[in-house]
Amino acid sequence: MNARFLLGALALTILVLLVWELRWVLLVLFGAVVLAVALDVPIMRLRSLLRINRPAALAVVLVVLLLGIWGLITLLLPELIEQVQQLLALMPALARRLATFAARIPWLPNLEQQLIQSNYWERLQPLGGQLLGVAGGAASSTIQLLLMALLAVLMVLDPRSHTRLLVAMTPAFYRPRMRVMLENCREALGGWLAGMTLSALVVFLSTWAGLALLGLPLALLSGLICGLLTFVPTVGPTAASLVPLAVALLVSPAKMLQVLLLRLFVQNAEAFLLTPLLLNRAVNLLPTVALMSQLCLGALLGLPGVLLALPLVVVLQVICEQLLVQDIMDRWHGDAAS
Repeated sequence: MNARFLLGALALTILVLLVWELRWVLLVLFGAVVLAVALDVPIMRLRSLLRINRPAALAVVLVVLLLGIWGLITLLLPELIEQVQQLLALMPALARRLATFAARIPWLPNLEQQLIQSNYWERLQPLGGQLLGVAGGAASSTIQLLLMALLAVLMVLDPRSHTRLLVAMTPAFYRPRMRVMLENCREALGGWLAGMTLSALVVFLSTWAGLALLGLPLALLSGLICGLLTFVPTVGPTAASLVPLAVALLVSPAKMLQVLLLRLFVQNAEAFLLTPLLLNRAVNLLPTVALMSQLCLGALLGLPGVLLALPLVVVLQVICEQLLVQDIMDRWHGDAAS
């Protein structure tokens, strides 16, 4: 028994170390699964309407997606570039405005003097090397995204073969249960993606329209940032509000208050009305679970871990409910005599 225990512990340790060494490969693989599920949702709808085969449906979805992206780029990219340039031009004015407000607070330390006295300039000397590291990281991320997209297309072309591969890796007595579990994971992940996409689109349009009605500069850029960061719940909407609030501060404190009220209304409507309405049948994640998953994966894997934290939790929740709760805990009957 001791030898078996030691052998099992050694095998488990090696497995954990192997998973840790391959964490980026597994992250790319899971990202490909998320993209494959996102593509599979419209493919299934298209096949049910037109009765075409999967490669043809995938081709139609990809063409429509590329045309839609190209149209959005053609319509919005020039204005976005102009607004980004405006934002960069407004940064010195924003810094001066913040310095003015800081000067009115007597207990706030003089940050400029602290930077000079702490010799922060010497710490910024290897900035060129840091920029090269950022450029290398951007190139590596681009390659990972391309591999993720390629894997997603390969998966969505033949999902049954990949499902059979996963089922074949389980014991024979559990294979029917494994098929049901994989299908439930796919439905939960697809429902989450569809719900969050619609929610992000509503947040983008409502924020853009609201800021435009308030006459705030950079309304399109601010709305786009708020919409994209909707995919990072709890932390994302709060961080997204910083850009329109900073721009509004340059106009007037009254305008900043109006933007704050607008963002509070949109954010609360999305969090307490829209998202529960869209996700009530797909998944029910506790806010604490969502936040802790983002913190843990963000600490381990950085920004990609934060972006993929919630899809991973959606899948793990289905697996835990069916494997751990239903198949193990619900059938675990202790000895009443003991």
